Amino acid sequence: MNKRFVATGLIAASLVLAACGNDADDAKTTTVPAADTTAAPSDSAPAAAGDIVAVASSNPDFSTLVTAVQAAGLVETLQGAGPFTVFAPTNDAFAKVPADVLEKLLKPENKDALVAVLTYHVLSGKVMAADVAAGDVVSVQGANITITTEGGVKVNDASVIITDVAASNGVIHAIDAVILPPSLDLATLK
Repeated sequence: MNKRFVATGLIAASLVLAACGNDADDAKTTTVPAADTTAAPSDSAPAAAGDIVAVASSNPDFSTLVTAVQAAGLVETLQGAGPFTVFAPTNDAFAKVPADVLEKLLKPENKDALVAVLTYHVLSGKVMAADVAAGDVVSVQGANITITTEGGVKVNDASVIITDVAASNGVIHAIDAVILPPSLDLATLK
């Protein structure tokens, strides 16, 4: 079940990155060996045959993420060559978002905000758990994500709960919360 969460999250994140494009000059990642990870190597999923979207779509624990990727028009992007690293929120992570906020994000008139949220979960390049290092990294959305490694890997305030869900065009790491770009003002959603 944990492998499914990771696969779905990574697919969703990859979709977000793909929609934003793959400009290596704009998105740089910092990689340093991780001090601790939340999942042991034996919990890691084997390499997947499909792209990030296919892997996520095959896991019911990422159904909300897949729905959001579709609503944002990021499917083709996340099916692109990549590679992408997606910090994929599980359905449980999306359940922590107030229902009215999630409903607004999925509306067509808020597509730009949804794209910003989803692409904030994606990094350009493939970063496996063993290569994760503490520090700031630039998301595909353009804002920094803070990664910490003490007491388990965290992406901003979200914990990585499943690592290294492989896809043909990147990797997915499942997280337990939705992270928001600092510039997004949820009060402006219609």
